Amino acid sequence: MNGNFTYCNPTKLYFGEDSLNSLNTELPKYGRNVVLIYGGGSIKKNGIYEEVVSILKKNGKEVAEISGVMPNPTLAKLYEGVEIARNHQADFILAVGGGSVCDYAKAVSVSVHCEDDPWQKYYVRFEEPECETIPVGCVLTMVGTGSEMNAGSVITNQETKQKIGHVFADEAIMPKFSILNPRYTMTLPHYQMVSGIYDIFNHICEQYFSGEDDNTSDYISEGLMRSLLHSSRIANENPQDYEARSNIMWTATWALNTLVAKGKTTDWMVHMLGQAVGGYTNATHGMTLAAVSLPYYRYILPYGLAKFKRFAVNVWDVDPEGKDDRQVAEEGLAAMENWMKELGLVMNIRELGADEAMIEGIADVTLAMPGGYKVLDREEIVQILRESLV
Repeated sequence: MNGNFTYCNPTKLYFGEDSLNSLNTELPKYGRNVVLIYGGGSIKKNGIYEEVVSILKKNGKEVAEISGVMPNPTLAKLYEGVEIARNHQADFILAVGGGSVCDYAKAVSVSVHCEDDPWQKYYVRFEEPECETIPVGCVLTMVGTGSEMNAGSVITNQETKQKIGHVFADEAIMPKFSILNPRYTMTLPHYQMVSGIYDIFNHICEQYFSGEDDNTSDYISEGLMRSLLHSSRIANENPQDYEARSNIMWTATWALNTLVAKGKTTDWMVHMLGQAVGGYTNATHGMTLAAVSLPYYRYILPYGLAKFKRFAVNVWDVDPEGKDDRQVAEEGLAAMENWMKELGLVMNIRELGADEAMIEGIADVTLAMPGGYKVLDREEIVQILRESLV
């Protein structure tokens, strides 16, 4: 392992079918005024909303609600939420939903007491909060982003068509606790389930495809990927399989709670490409990642050949006998492609609403990130986006 690092993750997790009861343990630690944040209303249909509100009332909380948080939370929605939280004099924020709801809650948390415009401060200048932040807790109903155990927050500016994530450095931005009940994920449509599964897988890939040293984090990543492949196939056939769904939920959390990034560089270019596509199409996050992944990985494969060969052998069980390194590596990506198609993932950005006329604009809002095997220039970004159309 190379480099020096500090690791601390203060988020407390409550996992399992009885985990919502732990709200009774956590809520007394925070003030009276709670902002409850959720999405399009599915939690009212499946009964989770009533359960959560009942517990909040039992604990004597005064509740203001921010509903209708969309899958790609917008800056306009952030401004709306900040105003609600300010008027309520919020002491605590409870996010009930998937990663977008958790991301949004963190964005509200750092913005309520901030005098600067949050978009400029946090998503353009990438500054850290200098003001008081509001503690956040999460009740997870969809898995994929890992937002329940990290300090990341992604917001979309619809006017500029930019979708930008900020991973805050301050541990105080991380959720104080997260409640993970795999049963809550079982009412999701198949499209959302497999989108989340690919988001998980790609989070691991982004931290895996970098570096050339012998790094413990890479061994952990390989184990997480193998577990996810196994459970994803079971869940794809039977979405009600509790064991598979619980393993997927647990893998999602560990895929992006910063553990497997320690001691190495990381490559987030698939996310930069996917988020840029999402900014133009408002497509589901995991599907934008799926649509750009293989063109990107095939492009950078020659620059990180040893790791791609290892990926093929250790994750996909490719037999290297009688093959050169390039053949083994390419066979691994072919196996990955077959798995993606098996799940029913979107394999090109045209299916998400992108077309040739958008490519230059998407390239303009794609951030070129260092850390991987190749730092892309704009021409290369355009080439990969064009290859992602088909």
